[in-house]
Amino acid sequence: MQPQLNSTQVQALIREGLPAANHGAMLVEVIEAGMARIRLPYRDSFLRPGGVISGPTLFAAADTAMYAAVLGHVGSELMALTADTNLRFLRPATAGDVLAEAKILKLGRRLVVMEVWIWTESRERAAAHATGTYVRPAA
Repeated sequence: MQPQLNSTQVQALIREGLPAANHGAMLVEVIEAGMARIRLPYRDSFLRPGGVISGPTLFAAADTAMYAAVLGHVGSELMALTADTNLRFLRPATAGDVLAEAKILKLGRRLVVMEVWIWTESRERAAAHATGTYVRPAA
């Protein structure tokens, strides 16, 4: 499956539709066939006690990566909505930029099923793994 939009176009759509995305300077780094990767540049506010990245920050990264993948592959469907997400924490996420890479497993007429790997150090040392489904708006 080939994307319909590039990373710059997807980033602009997200920032226009979700003003909160502007505060963290979220970056859509890559939109390629069947995937999207985003980056949340590090901020001290991401940390929880113990000096590791908080769960809500990792969840936000997973959800944003899935939204970027959907927009990149179906176009300007801003009303695509999260139907469900499961997040598994694998290890503490050390302080640093948060990267999340979403892979589309199934792109249907109504549902988009994805998986996401989230890391700060390296993809090989993922801090979390998510699966999720987005619902596409009715035509």
